[in-house]
Amino acid sequence: MACLRLFGPAREEAGVGRAEIPGGTAGAVLDAAMARFGPDFAAIAATSRIWVNGTVADRSAPVGADDEVAVLPPVSGG
Repeated sequence: MACLRLFGPAREEAGVGRAEIPGGTAGAVLDAAMARFGPDFAAIAATSRIWVNGTVADRSAPVGADDEVAVLPPVSGG
């Protein structure tokens, strides 16, 4: 299972900053996380950037058992 790391609103909505999630691609990991953490988390994840092992990735990026998938929601401020 990949290690899913969550930041900002994604972390707040999921109630955890880190979780072990199964999946062979970044998209599969995100889909499993959305199913686990619910629709409000899914709405945040849908607009977030995905990183795999510290590199920007897309949903098709392969993920292994020792990989880290990070969800970084958009940031706004002023």
